[in-house]
Amino acid sequence: MGGEKSSLPFNAMVFRIRESTYKAMIKHCLGQRPYEACGLLSGKNGQTDTLWEMKNILCSPTSFAMDEVQLRQTFKKMEKSGGRLTGIYHSHPTGPPRPSSTDIANATYPEAVYLIVSLAQTTPSVGCYRILGKSQVIPLSLNILSG
Repeated sequence: MGGEKSSLPFNAMVFRIRESTYKAMIKHCLGQRPYEACGLLSGKNGQTDTLWEMKNILCSPTSFAMDEVQLRQTFKKMEKSGGRLTGIYHSHPTGPPRPSSTDIANATYPEAVYLIVSLAQTTPSVGCYRILGKSQVIPLSLNILSG
């Protein structure tokens, strides 16, 4: 994912996502079990309202990777729609909604928020983080906006 700019203020401690986008993210993650699902989120004015489902090319229950060609195409569509990258999401089919050491090591977009959807319980739970460098993980509040 190239040097895309985020529409989320870097110092924001709350990640705002439209309810319909949040529900689409959960649905995508549930639909990809037993593998990890992954995707991008975009929006404008500090609010996330668009989900971009990506293919997990690893087809793995414990890790994910996105296809570079699909990423480039998605970023072009995102830019054309006027949106900016706000987040990157993936699921943990059996684990908690916290970044694993692999998630932290592979987090290369400090401007993006990382959402992790845990499917370990009957009801999915979502963790929301800023990951800076290879060691700083900052939990953020998740604000789900109606609509």
